[in-house]
Amino acid sequence: MNHANEIAPLSAMVKPHIAIITTIAPVHTEHFPDGLDGIAKAKAEIFSGMDKNGIAILNRDNPQFDMIAAEAKRQGIGKIFTFGTSDQADARLIDCLIASNGTQIKANILGEDFTFSMKDAGPHNAMNVMSVLLTVKLMGGDMSKAIAALRDIEPPAGRGKRELLNIGDTGNPVTLIDESYNASPVAMQAAFKVMALIDPGRGGRRIAILGDMYELGQDSAKMHRELALPLQAAGIDLVYTCGPLMKNLYDALPEQNRGAHRDEAPEMAQIVPDVLVPGDVVLVKGSRGGGDKPRMQLVVEALRQMPVKCTNSANQITRERK
Repeated sequence: MNHANEIAPLSAMVKPHIAIITTIAPVHTEHFPDGLDGIAKAKAEIFSGMDKNGIAILNRDNPQFDMIAAEAKRQGIGKIFTFGTSDQADARLIDCLIASNGTQIKANILGEDFTFSMKDAGPHNAMNVMSVLLTVKLMGGDMSKAIAALRDIEPPAGRGKRELLNIGDTGNPVTLIDESYNASPVAMQAAFKVMALIDPGRGGRRIAILGDMYELGQDSAKMHRELALPLQAAGIDLVYTCGPLMKNLYDALPEQNRGAHRDEAPEMAQIVPDVLVPGDVVLVKGSRGGGDKPRMQLVVEALRQMPVKCTNSANQITRERK
């Protein structure tokens, strides 16, 4: 959804029994002159296709909670359950320990305590899991099976997948974090916090390669500039920016943190492979854009080719010595 009146017709088609609204964040704000309240109203359209037996599952911590709950009731939904860190939440996130290799979660779901770990790092993922486990319990599902499944989930390509790239030092690979599918200010900051937990290898650095964030409206330039502080707080050494909007961030960065700026992803894909050294941790993130593939995926693909080029180069040198 990036406009009002998109979810309502889909809800009428699907007629959901259970609707989850995970959060309200400043994404696609260009199309919502009333800001977060407009986004909340648009997401609440999902209730329109539900009948009186439907269940709404809402984020108790969200500032728009009362508005969304009121809209659910107006649509005739009497069963409203909540998740969050609030003591009033039906599914409560009690503790969330974030580490480089995942997240340790302690939760209470409708009065029952659970402790488990996930491979996906970040408090935002832990919060989403609260809504999922609450849904499983309300449906009478097997909680132990649900938690076992969550333990095995790994971030998919474009959504936080991590890969180790051997570019010449087998014991000291480059860590690639592929977040190329989409981006918003909130998602960017969440990715920076995860990156801060990953220690570079010997001689390595933390490097962020960031593409434009789209549909942010009149405050777009400001929102790009404001990423400079969270990048520094996360201990990111070098930032490469791609796209005219990201030039605002590049100009706001301290000189020692500037890698390079390019207007187009193909240009960025040509230069960044030559920058990396063994031990680097590299994040690639940006809005999807048009076309058949996310625009920053070109950069990810170029980085994935580095081990192949390294091997070919080594083979060529071996042949020449013979």
